Amino acid sequence: MAIPGYDSSNVAEYTLEQVGARVELVAGVVPDAFGLAKSGREPPVDALADPMDLVGLEELKAVEAVRIALVYDPARLPPGASPTDVAVAVETESGWDPLESTVDLEETTVTAVLNDRPPGSTVVAGYDNRDKATGEPAESME
Repeated sequence: MAIPGYDSSNVAEYTLEQVGARVELVAGVVPDAFGLAKSGREPPVDALADPMDLVGLEELKAVEAVRIALVYDPARLPPGASPTDVAVAVETESGWDPLESTVDLEETTVTAVLNDRPPGSTVVAGYDNRDKATGEPAESME
């Protein structure tokens, strides 16, 4: 699936099938080194999948859009959690930050679309316990 609003011929696509990760982007410069790799980082406690590294992220130039889609395991949701309480989270200096995301319950994927590069290069599908009304985190994704 291409990024909404962009011609598919302008979208670069990267997939790591064995872990169900896909990144699509529109950027002025996409280095040959850009890609996806399974991360060696420790996942947050509320991760619903293994973390992924966006390799060469800092070398992207003139980024217009980035779409990150990750498969997750709904069985790893905490008891009582809604099946839609899932988000793509990015590791930053302050911890794991959930991005505004859309959940596809049928495909068990979570997708985030950004208008710039993500604030970190390691991403994971995780339990999102933010208050839906305020968007404020009930607790950290750590």
